[in-house]
Amino acid sequence: MGRHVVTSHTEAEIASQPSCWRRAVADVPADALPRHGERVAVVGCGTSWFIAMAYATLRERAGHGETDAFAASETPSGRSYDRVLALTRSGTTTEVLELLARTTTKISAITADPETPIMRAADEVVVLDYADERSVVQTRFATTQLALLRAGLGEDLTQAIEDAERAVAAPLPDELVKAEQFSFLGAGWTVGLAQEAALKMREASRSWTEAYPAMEYRHGPISIAGPGRVTWMLGAPPDGLRGQVEQAGGMFFESGLDPMAELIRAQRVAVARAFAQQLNPDEPMHLTRSVILSP
Repeated sequence: MGRHVVTSHTEAEIASQPSCWRRAVADVPADALPRHGERVAVVGCGTSWFIAMAYATLRERAGHGETDAFAASETPSGRSYDRVLALTRSGTTTEVLELLARTTTKISAITADPETPIMRAADEVVVLDYADERSVVQTRFATTQLALLRAGLGEDLTQAIEDAERAVAAPLPDELVKAEQFSFLGAGWTVGLAQEAALKMREASRSWTEAYPAMEYRHGPISIAGPGRVTWMLGAPPDGLRGQVEQAGGMFFESGLDPMAELIRAQRVAVARAFAQQLNPDEPMHLTRSVILSP
């Protein structure tokens, strides 16, 4: 595809992610994040839930402590945690605030807006206002908070940021922009990213997208694979899966980039597909920046 001139807030926000990640990893507020050894519940809604899934897996894998991720509305009662970490861009989401009002343990939160109720609901708050967005579709805030959380676990994100720069600048293959259907796959911490990639495609372009753990794809969903349909792996794929998808006539896509950078490419495809359908990616149909429910 030829070079595209930025015409939406979403595109500008997507393009700014490498610089946001650099800022996040340079200033990790360790005193506001889960401590080593704590048993932690990470909660959020929508995109924030998927980022919670990714962080929970990374934290346990790094040996920092047992970590569960829940949609705020589905967080079980009666479990004992040392800390609840709430992820909320808006700081106003009803389900998150109602959960925190019932929570008696230590609460940390990450938000983009310091003038919202989350500031009073949590004991410790990290404000990433520089990663806030004008678009309803959440892109850079989600990845910036995950960059912060990964750095807080001791990860070096130098390569991830370099990969993000490549993902922002690389041309988009026409076959991705024109595809009929997408199945996003992940493994371990990237299962959450696969879910988020699928959500971005649905939100911005109303595309038919699904998401699965990679090893589960062969247990039924591979029946979707075929001409015009894409199986998109975030991270390293299982042995033999590419061949099976291609044998079915489908396209198997992977890049070798850091999976968080690969999510950027999926975001860009979602926006390109929105424009191709004359949709506004800044204001997806039926969505608002925050879900605030009436009493």
